[in-house]
Amino acid sequence: MVKGKVAYSINGEQIIAEKGDLVYIPFGTLRGGENHESGGHQKYTVAFTIPENVAYTDPFPISKKFHKIKTRNPEYVKHRFERLFVDSRGDKKFRSYICVGILQELLGMFARELDSPTITPSKVKYTSIIENYLLKNYRKTIEIDQLAKLINRSPSYTISVFKELMGQSPIRYIHQLRIIEACNLLLNTDMTIVAISDYLGYYDPSYFSRMFKKLTAMSPKEFAMYGHQVEVSTLFS
Repeated sequence: MVKGKVAYSINGEQIIAEKGDLVYIPFGTLRGGENHESGGHQKYTVAFTIPENVAYTDPFPISKKFHKIKTRNPEYVKHRFERLFVDSRGDKKFRSYICVGILQELLGMFARELDSPTITPSKVKYTSIIENYLLKNYRKTIEIDQLAKLINRSPSYTISVFKELMGQSPIRYIHQLRIIEACNLLLNTDMTIVAISDYLGYYDPSYFSRMFKKLTAMSPKEFAMYGHQVEVSTLFS
């Protein structure tokens, strides 16, 4: 859910889903949905099946019953659903690989949040503020002190709470956002590695290349040549 509320009837039980909620409804569930009395809503819906003849090294990460959770990092989840929507209508040659990779990432995040202990609302709020700022400003030079001022907390607490909810430090998250964008630019534009480095705020192409290889295990040049064979989201798991 990205906007408003929706009223669901799930196996006879009334459920309200609102902005930031992730809802998993297994096949065969008796369900219905309509706008909440407060007004309209906006959401992304993904319908998928898992072929019985496909072997997985790990079991399906979510028990096959209805679940509703409040995601800890709604902006990133929204971004991944948007990416799934765009790529589902993209180049047919690689569409299935890309879409399956994004879907697996979303299911893994959902399962991880189901399995995690309860996080206080204040920590969710602080992390959301920081994440939203980083999503909008990741190409800029950002210091931890700046992020700490956003939530009126100490730099050490800022790093700690973000890492607790996001699984990585704010600085690493900045690099991840930059390198994800670099992957997209390498595959979908004619920009040079130097131009991409400058565009993403690295300014030193050699440092950009080292960071790219650290996060993807490939150099930018290698990714430009072979990256169409790799789903970007799997590089950062």
